[in-house]
Amino acid sequence: MNAAHSEVAQPMSTNPGETLRQAREIKGWSVAEVAAQLNLTPQRLAQIEAGAFDKLPGTTFARGYIRAYAKLLEMDQNRLVMEFDQFTGTDATGSSVHALGRIEEPVRYSQSILRLVSFLLLLALIGGGFVWWQDQGRPGASLADLGLEHVEVEGADGTTQVHSLAEPEDQAVVDAQGGEQGSPLLLPVEPGEAPEGSSVAEQPAASDVAPESAPETPATAVANEPAVANITAPATEPAAPVAVPAGQGALNVQFTADCWTQVTDADGKVLLSALKRSGESIELTGKAPMELRLGFARGAQVTYNGQSVDVAPHMTGETARLKLGL
Repeated sequence: MNAAHSEVAQPMSTNPGETLRQAREIKGWSVAEVAAQLNLTPQRLAQIEAGAFDKLPGTTFARGYIRAYAKLLEMDQNRLVMEFDQFTGTDATGSSVHALGRIEEPVRYSQSILRLVSFLLLLALIGGGFVWWQDQGRPGASLADLGLEHVEVEGADGTTQVHSLAEPEDQAVVDAQGGEQGSPLLLPVEPGEAPEGSSVAEQPAASDVAPESAPETPATAVANEPAVANITAPATEPAAPVAVPAGQGALNVQFTADCWTQVTDADGKVLLSALKRSGESIELTGKAPMELRLGFARGAQVTYNGQSVDVAPHMTGETARLKLGL
């Protein structure tokens, strides 16, 4: 009878989690609010209140959770820890667990997060290095890749410039002359007039011109044509046509200013494509009709088969495009 009486008199262990739950509900706090304050998940807090301490990371962490929860609710921490030991049958002697304002998760969670962040940073560095390597190894576009016909033009400063034949002639001239548009341009010299700034002494003597009475064969007519633009036959007498083989055309151009020039025959063959300087001249023979393109038309005097050609009706701005021999 005495043994039975002792078993009845022994106090029943109390779940500290239930005590904490009742205190929380008295304050009107929800599980989510308290879990956020303690840096716990709502599921972990529900396990504490239900007394499922075997599902927690360990006895040491469980005591820490009880102390932190009691401190948040302004309850006696030591009493609740004692109830925890009685409820779980453990001994808290030598325990170094203290009340914490916020409960830290086990170290393994922090290590997992650190590994994940390190892995993502490594992937970002590898991706950035690959993009940089691709940019460094990509060759620049060349003129051959553009698939456009181009022409090399010697600039006024001695440099060589590349121009596409598809661009307007006036743009090619502006680029090639490198700002020479601002300087006074030489205009075509009318027959019988001396160029501006030249003296009478510079004019060729009358004896330098072949006498009109001297016979001249058709084969030497083009070769004997004067090289200087202002040496022409008297204005009162028309120039005699030059005899050329059938289907051919003889082109002569005198330049009084720098002018980008291109000559193409009837077969599409480019006979000339270059920047001609003031004072230069060209003599070409090719299959008719011939196409002449001038970048600065006012600086060129054109003769075709011995006949002077007026380029003014064919000008667009400072450029001109003529079909000769149609």
